[in-house]
Amino acid sequence: MNIRISDELRAYVDPLTSHEYEALERSILAEGCRDALVVWGDILIDGHNRYAICQKHSIPFNTVQNDKFGSIEDVMLWMIDNHLARRSVSDFQRGMLALRKKAILADRLKAQKEAEPEATPETADEPAPERAPLATREEIAKVAGISSNTVSRIEKIQKTATPELVEAVRTGTISLNAAAAVASLPSEEQVAAVNGGKKELRQVAKQVREAKAPPKAPKVEAAPEPHETIDDVGEANARIVELKAENASLKARIQQLTIALAEARRGNNNE
Repeated sequence: MNIRISDELRAYVDPLTSHEYEALERSILAEGCRDALVVWGDILIDGHNRYAICQKHSIPFNTVQNDKFGSIEDVMLWMIDNHLARRSVSDFQRGMLALRKKAILADRLKAQKEAEPEATPETADEPAPERAPLATREEIAKVAGISSNTVSRIEKIQKTATPELVEAVRTGTISLNAAAAVASLPSEEQVAAVNGGKKELRQVAKQVREAKAPPKAPKVEAAPEPHETIDDVGEANARIVELKAENASLKARIQQLTIALAEARRGNNNE
């Protein structure tokens, strides 16, 4: 069978990393192409990497026809859902696929509305037109199987990141969070960070986050609690000594007075 590759559809398949491609190639060389390639007419819609390896090594393969699609957009949506069902797809790839699905569905709805006749008095009471699918980040996140915050970061990367930074996050050289921070820099600074390698990317991302962080409120130190100084302690000890001496003097005086009073009583009794 003469198989045709559509560049438009091929763009919906993220290329494998060199490690992934080599692992797939070793598997096919050892066991053959076990899974059939899926085609729509003569257009390949699933199995692009397997097809390339089979062609390279002249390895036979089987095909299965899927003719249920009515348009190229139907094929794209099927390819997206097919990739989202795979566990090996990263969060970044999931988000990008879901955003592509959103764009296709939005364009389809727009075309349908443009093809509809303008409203007339007779059709004024008809139901409101269908809302655009995947209109919110929450809906996109649900389709992709990721969080809405992750979708927000992917949207930022999609809009402002250079191709070099996108490739870095796709291959796992930099995390989504770090890539979203670096994507806020001018293009030349993004490229320079990517060229600096993983360590440089992390450092640049850290600097961007710190620059955007709200300034910390100055720390108010509590007033030191009053405490006795060495001089205060010395004076207190001296006062204690004085009081003890006064107390001893008073006791002696009281004892003297007691003796004198006793002698005076005895003299009165003798008279």
